[in-house]
Amino acid sequence: MPSNNRRSSWVGVAALIAFGCAVAAVLVSCQSDKITGINNGPLDPALVAQGKTIFRLDTYGDETFWTDTLQLNQVIQSGVSPKTALAVGLKVDLDTLPAAVKTALQAGQINLDDPATTVTLLKLGAVVGVIGNVDANNNLTSVGITCALCHSTVDNSFAAGIGHRLDGWPNHDLNVGAIVALSPVLPASAKAVYNSWGPGKYDPRFNLDGQNMPVVIPAAFGLRHVAKEIYTGDDTISYWNRYVAVTQMHGHGSFVDARIGVNVNNPPANVTTAKLAALREYQFSLTNPPSPSGLDQAAVSRGRAVFTGDGKCASCHVGDQLTDVNSGKLHTPSEVGQSAAYAQRSATKLYRTTPLRGLYNPPQLQGPYFHDGSAATLEDVVNHYVPLLGLTLTAQQKADLVTYLKSL
Repeated sequence: MPSNNRRSSWVGVAALIAFGCAVAAVLVSCQSDKITGINNGPLDPALVAQGKTIFRLDTYGDETFWTDTLQLNQVIQSGVSPKTALAVGLKVDLDTLPAAVKTALQAGQINLDDPATTVTLLKLGAVVGVIGNVDANNNLTSVGITCALCHSTVDNSFAAGIGHRLDGWPNHDLNVGAIVALSPVLPASAKAVYNSWGPGKYDPRFNLDGQNMPVVIPAAFGLRHVAKEIYTGDDTISYWNRYVAVTQMHGHGSFVDARIGVNVNNPPANVTTAKLAALREYQFSLTNPPSPSGLDQAAVSRGRAVFTGDGKCASCHVGDQLTDVNSGKLHTPSEVGQSAAYAQRSATKLYRTTPLRGLYNPPQLQGPYFHDGSAATLEDVVNHYVPLLGLTLTAQQKADLVTYLKSL
């Protein structure tokens, strides 16, 4: 993949994504970024509004990669119908559709097997996280991606994949790899890697080190009071935003971190600089979703007692954010029972304690869990820690603990 200073490994293209990603967005250079991951002060409503537009609509000029290099505009124009787009997890923003279009959709009067319909949806700005420019002859002349591609979904209120936006909610239906693999310029070896990822996963290091270890697309809500983002706690939210925007989205800017041997420059840098403060403000405005209704509150109470007691969860999940990363603590792979190989690709070689926020709110939020998705359910999470920590929990205690986790 042509790189910005371009290490030619076709990889990472994609989607902003990145695991612990705080939401793709370009930031100031990692060497000079002094923003911490915590903001306890009031948010500026004007900046939040600006940041919302940036998060949803700004590509940071990454069309030069998605269009000029990958030629995905041609692929979409000729072969991606709405049914195909929905099948790979792309979402449609109901609030951008004119009333006549909604009526026609409900009446079955719009051909969802026709790629021309996809182009029309892009022209309307209706495909979440994908920005398309369409000329007077309905030719898709360029396409780019935004933070919202991976870090927004919809509530399915109109139909599956069509509804009101849920910014900050990870799109675990999104098959980034399958989308990237549609490019006609990628070699078969790269397509095989992309197609191996599956829905809801992305490898934010593949185009830099050539290894293939995809991770789960993370939530981008509840970031305001967390000191460090990404699974390995490399640095602040701003650091990871910049990493993703420049090295993965292929937006214009620079990212340098000697700890992981990355030095990427895709000028001009000023494409993104003026947008950074507003973007960060919007990110911090995205609060945790409410817990699902109908939970057994007695079980929640019992589960909380297990969490703080026999389950030993509170030894690491501490404070209001239920993570010890705010006190600077990170953990070895063996402590948390996670991959040492993946940690070695990071700056810290360690793992942070994931803040427990919005863990369960079906259908959008219901796993998988851990950086690699190896725990399909919260029950699997609990069962992972029982032998690792030498716990003795009854079946009832496990069930109650799961119910408590769902309430967070």
